[in-house]
Amino acid sequence: MLEAEARAILGVTERLGDAFLHALHLVRECTGQVVVTGMGKAGHIGQKLSSTLASTGVRSVFLHPAEAVHGDLGRVGPGDVILALSNSGSTEELLRLLPLFKRMGTPVVALTGDADSALAKGADAVLDIGRIEEACPMGLVPTASTAALHAVGDALAMTLLRSRPFGRDDYALLHPGGKLGRSVLRVFELMRTGRANPLVLDTARLSEAVVVPCAR
Repeated sequence: MLEAEARAILGVTERLGDAFLHALHLVRECTGQVVVTGMGKAGHIGQKLSSTLASTGVRSVFLHPAEAVHGDLGRVGPGDVILALSNSGSTEELLRLLPLFKRMGTPVVALTGDADSALAKGADAVLDIGRIEEACPMGLVPTASTAALHAVGDALAMTLLRSRPFGRDDYALLHPGGKLGRSVLRVFELMRTGRANPLVLDTARLSEAVVVPCAR
């Protein structure tokens, strides 16, 4: 199974060319937010992609296709760019949104395994992962294809990161918690100074040290 997914990811590297640069340009020049959408397993990959973009300073939101037609389409606004994920490129819930995105003037980048699909034909840029044999013994469960979608999404996010001014200090600001947050903390954010750092002489008695007030 791992070999099948590894082959799928490596195979995609040969397919990224001018289309990838076009997609990168659309996302980089986005003046609004990057709206990621997808159904099922591709939708879960899309949520991770949106989270990755947000964590690296790119305003992003995940739009559930089914909820979009019941009011969540209001999440999309002027200057936004759509990243639509669907291995088949024929996901009905996504296709219903294409005319609406076009009416709103919002460019669409399709991440799909079928460059001739309805999704690809309705998109402004297509990142084609190609036909991928799933690791599933039935050839049905999305496994290798979702791994490839995941990798392409990460490649887009990391290439975008390299093209923008975003450093460790910016990353630290967006990651104040957890192990990642602790790894990028600066000393001044933890150290005490002034009245918050009471001092006593090294010759002081312990009873004297424990009663020194500490301002907070």
